[in-house]
Formats: sequence, C-alpha cells, structure tokens
Amino acid sequence: MTELTLTVGAPANGGSCVARHDGRVVFVRYALPGERVRVRVTAERGSYWHAETIEVLEASQHRIASLCPIAGVDGAGCCDLAFAEPEAARVLKGEVVANQLARLGDQQWCGAAEALSATGPTGWRTRVRLAVDADGHAGFHRYRSDEVITDIRCAQLIPGMVDGLAAASWPPAAQLHVAVDDDAQRHVVCTARQGRRTATDVVEGSYQAVQRAGERGWKVPVTAFWQAHRDAARFYSSLVADWAQLGAGQTAWDLYGGAGVFAAVLGEAVGESGRVVSVDTSRAASRAARAALSDLPHISVVNDSVRRAVATQPTRADVAVLDPPRAGAGRDVIDLLAGADVPRVVHIGCEAASFARDIGLYRGHGYAVEKIRVFDSFPLTHHVECAALLTR
Repeated sequence: MTELTLTVGAPANGGSCVARHDGRVVFVRYALPGERVRVRVTAERGSYWHAETIEVLEASQHRIASLCPIAGVDGAGCCDLAFAEPEAARVLKGEVVANQLARLGDQQWCGAAEALSATGPTGWRTRVRLAVDADGHAGFHRYRSDEVITDIRCAQLIPGMVDGLAAASWPPAAQLHVAVDDDAQRHVVCTARQGRRTATDVVEGSYQAVQRAGERGWKVPVTAFWQAHRDAARFYSSLVADWAQLGAGQTAWDLYGGAGVFAAVLGEAVGESGRVVSVDTSRAASRAARAALSDLPHISVVNDSVRRAVATQPTRADVAVLDPPRAGAGRDVIDLLAGADVPRVVHIGCEAASFARDIGLYRGHGYAVEKIRVFDSFPLTHHVECAALLTR
C-alpha cells in the first residue's frame, strides 16, 4: 500500500481530515487539523484518496491518549475520535456541521456541538450490537470491514454491560444485541441466520427492555431501535416539547416516530381534544408505541411509510416532528409537508450532510430556520445529532 507524509487540514464529514497530495484530496482518518502524519492509503477514488494515520510526526495540542482501549487504525471501528480531547472534538463536529449547512443547505451557522448531559465521554451507551466471527467469538468490526476484533472493551459502554460475553461461544456470523434498560436489567438476544429465516434466542433477561422518558415507560424489543445514549430519549423529548409549542386541540405529526417517545409529549400538549399521528415503518416499534400510548386515544399509531401516511392525512398538522434515519427525510417527504402547508417543523437528523440537504429543501419551500442546535450525542465518535426548528 502507498504511504505518504502529509499535513492535514480542516475536518471533513465522516470522521476524516482533509489533506492534499499532488493535486489530489486525501481524506485522512485518525488525524487532527494541523498535524503532520505518516499515512497509509486505503482506497484510491480517482481525484481523491482515503488514508489512515499510522504515525503522528507532529501532534496537535488536542491529541490525547486514546480513551478507548480497542479503537484505532489497527483496532475496532467503534470510537474513531477517542484520541481527541472531548472539548476539541465537539468543536470539530460543529465545524463539520457548519460546513455542510453552508454547502448543502445555503444556511449559515456556527458553534460547537453541545454535550448532551453530564454523563461524560465514556460509559454512555446502553444498547449495542456485537458481531460474531467464524470461531464464535463476539466483537466489533474494523472500520468498513467484515473482520471482527474480538475485544469488546469499548469505552462507550456502561460499566459491566458486556461482562462475560467475550468468554462465551456463539453461533458463527450471529449478532448479539445487548441492552441495559432503565430498570438496570441486562438483556442479551442472539440472532442468527438459519437458511432463509432468522433464529432469535433470548440468552439473558427478556426480549423486551424497559425504557423510560419522563413519567412514561416503554417495552422495546432489544433488537429494535431505542436511543443508544442513556440520556438521549429524555433530552430530545424535552426539546421537542419546548420547540413544538402546541396547545390544546391542535394536531401534530410524529414522523419516523419509532416507539412513540415524541408522540407521548405531543399528545400531552394537545390534550384529548387534539390529535397526534405517529408514523413508522417498523412493526416492532409500532407495537411498542401502541402498548405504551394505549391510555392516550387521541394518538394514532400508523405502521406505514411516512410518504404514504402524510399523503393520506385528511387535515394538516400544526406541527410536524421528524426524526428520520441517516439518509434523512428527502425531497419527496419535505415536498409533501410544504404542500400540506405545515407551518412549524421540528427536524432532527443524525447525519450532517443529509441534515444540511434537508434544511436546504425546507428553505426552498420558503421555510425560515428559527433555531439550530448540534449535540455530541455519540462521544468518542465523529457522529452528531442535529436539530432545527423551521417555520413558514
């Protein structure tokens, strides 16, 4: 493989920093702006290359000893910013979001990512999915690789979360879903392909984990989505309730609603005279939402695509809350919201580029960006969570 010595510049979306070599852009992982590093080229894409740092020749003042014992260029792909001071990492994440907003959303913003809570950069994750290698050992994948690193001491995990799992033998190529719920109960579920079907084995605890936000509880399958950060569900619920500014008798759409965490606070705001429609494609999430919200009959849980559900609503919403997957909401959904004349939108995105693109689509329909906040919801990694309040 080609090795180069480079001085790296600004952070790029995806966890790399930008360097240049003979007219090519080189995206360098495991480096900080201003560092001089020796790198190994991992992929050549014509006018740009990807590389990873194998030696730091001149280190940034913000480089620290890695906070994750298994992450790095020759380790697992779990904590790709574990070598950066947490405060400096939040600044870098803010710079990435600002750049994406300017390029893709025609929106000016500046600031650092905010710490989600006082939990700190380690010990914040309560749900994780582990891979199993051909020998039956659990572990984490290398970055963009099928190879499994059979060391599961990731610094993101709360203490004790994976105790005993490394020593056990598991079905080759299976996946282990591990959750520590809000009753401090650990649940371990193993899923493995058997021909055309997937076998599910509850190894410890139960298939459903108890999760809470505010005064309400949910029973969510361990294999289904729930916020990974122990404080995220409560934090985002409070944010949505504050930004939605709903009153009694109004209507809200909770799009990509999952288990209905946001639907709960929206339903409380509009009261029995109001209406909330929560939409998600996951059957497991919709079942969890119906069970948790059964005492709120003015909340309808729809198991369907957001596009179809919005297109068939008989009345417009006063507020739409969107929390789409990494790909974002996209043009079709945002066109429908604008066509339905929804005057207030709370949009949450977990990928900077798709979030910025969606902001640009809203702006193209005449929406004004009232607020943007960026959260360090995934410490030790390059990932962020972004939230915007838009009005028209």
